[in-house]
Amino acid sequence: MNIELILFGAFALLTLLSAGLVIFARSPINSAMALVSTFFFLAGLYVLLWAHTVAVLQVLVYAGAIMVLFLFVIMLLNLGESPTRGRPTLARVAGGVATLGFLVVLGLALSKLPVMAPPAMSGAEAATFGTMASLGQTIFTQWLFPFEAVSLLLLVAMVGAVVVAKSRI
Repeated sequence: MNIELILFGAFALLTLLSAGLVIFARSPINSAMALVSTFFFLAGLYVLLWAHTVAVLQVLVYAGAIMVLFLFVIMLLNLGESPTRGRPTLARVAGGVATLGFLVVLGLALSKLPVMAPPAMSGAEAATFGTMASLGQTIFTQWLFPFEAVSLLLLVAMVGAVVVAKSRI
């Protein structure tokens, strides 16, 4: 047993625990703070996988920019604790059943996948894999439309939150 395996187990466990806090926190602010910790633990997992660029982007983009946006929207909408917290409703029961059904289908699909070895990379591919230049090249050529669609979606969500909260301000 080496230190990388111990750190991987610790980061994985802490990621799962903080993700659970995101779901079960009573306050939206506490939930958002648990999401920040989840992002940091994921960044630790990326570092262990030698994906340092992805780890830095995880912290800068998600833990930084996206969470500031989430907290801004939460504070703008003045979300408090839900008065129906803990009481089972039809929507909650249906959501739980749908989630369990999805997990069963996902488990069955994953169990039927063939086990394949990862593809081998040539020396030139391995030298440029994961660099900022190759990441930028991939994002702004192959994934340009999804990248711009996500940015537009975030902008629309923020404008929608301002419009919804405008009547209360």
